[in-house]
Amino acid sequence: MSTRPPAFAEFIILVALMFAMIALGTDTMLPALPAIARDLNLAEVNRAQLIITSFVLGTGIGQLFMGPISDSLGRKPVIAAGLLLYMLACGVAFYTRTFQLLLLARFVQGVGVSAPRTVTLAMVRDLYSGRMMARVMSFAMTLFVLVPAVAPLGGQTLATHFGWRSIFLAFILFAGLALIWMQLRQPETLPRRYRRAFRLDSFGDAMGQILRSRRVMTFTAVLALGYGALFGYLSSAQQVFVDVFGVGRDFPLYFAAIALLSGLSGFLNGALVLRFGMRLLATLSLAVLFLITLAMIGYIVLGQPTPSTLLPLFLLWSLLAFISPGLTFGNLNALALEPMGHIAGMASAVVGALSTLFGVLIAVPIGLAFDGTPLPLLIGFALTAGGALVLMFWVGAERPLVGN
Repeated sequence: MSTRPPAFAEFIILVALMFAMIALGTDTMLPALPAIARDLNLAEVNRAQLIITSFVLGTGIGQLFMGPISDSLGRKPVIAAGLLLYMLACGVAFYTRTFQLLLLARFVQGVGVSAPRTVTLAMVRDLYSGRMMARVMSFAMTLFVLVPAVAPLGGQTLATHFGWRSIFLAFILFAGLALIWMQLRQPETLPRRYRRAFRLDSFGDAMGQILRSRRVMTFTAVLALGYGALFGYLSSAQQVFVDVFGVGRDFPLYFAAIALLSGLSGFLNGALVLRFGMRLLATLSLAVLFLITLAMIGYIVLGQPTPSTLLPLFLLWSLLAFISPGLTFGNLNALALEPMGHIAGMASAVVGALSTLFGVLIAVPIGLAFDGTPLPLLIGFALTAGGALVLMFWVGAERPLVGN
């Protein structure tokens, strides 16, 4: 099954663009949260974080359907339908006057954008496997990181000059361009002879194969812990940088610097994964993140630093927190999907949905626990990285670390 795209580099760029839809939908909104809370009369400013988590929740639930449907209908039609749904929901969000309807529109946006996120991953699995798949994912993630680097600055610019509602018009434009590019340039990667009829019995059989696999479910749980920490950071970032460190309108610049520098991790992983393996790199990355986070917590509790002295250290820690996904997420996805090539759409759907949904459940309390200090965020990272390490060593008992 080797329907190759016309150009390797172009395929990677398209994959990165499709993955970027989720980052765009979250990070662009961050600078606008205070304005939304004010305009929609929210009594508790922390509730504005639900604009992020409702979107992510929609992506998690949507993935359960988009992947299996793509196994039956093909990859491109499902991605196209998801992008159209996303654009429609952005239009509703543009016109809404209530916070409840905005959250509903954000949820539907997440459902729509789950198609390019999940089905594009299945598309990669159609064409590549093992360490080569991890390499493709690493290069795509390196380009993908450019979006969260500029998204907050773009969101702040739009919100300042045209109002926060204009952000949703930008989303529609971005999605429309992605849709046109895919339709014109990307061939279908799942030929008709390999498609599976969408029946409840086959759906249940595929789901059973995935849920019974210790390997798949363990790596999915590790992904969930990683996503939970990352979503928690995104939910809290604006308040931490503005309320704790007082950076004000410079917040997008700090965020951009962190995202751009962390983008090097994708190149690093792409260069090292063929030599050292996916599992070893992910495990080492999690271990370093866990130890550095514990050191940060100890310094804050025992040293009681001022915001001005803590800011440089927090920036360094944030850089590490964004480098770690570049060395873990692509590898973990490839490890989870490796034994499920025959049901790649279904497998990517279940892995993506479960990791995202449980990631949201982890992220919401981390974000809502914000108390005017970075400690809740750091404690959340320590717990998730520590739990992920335990799982990595547990599943490592099956096979040697370097072997994958």
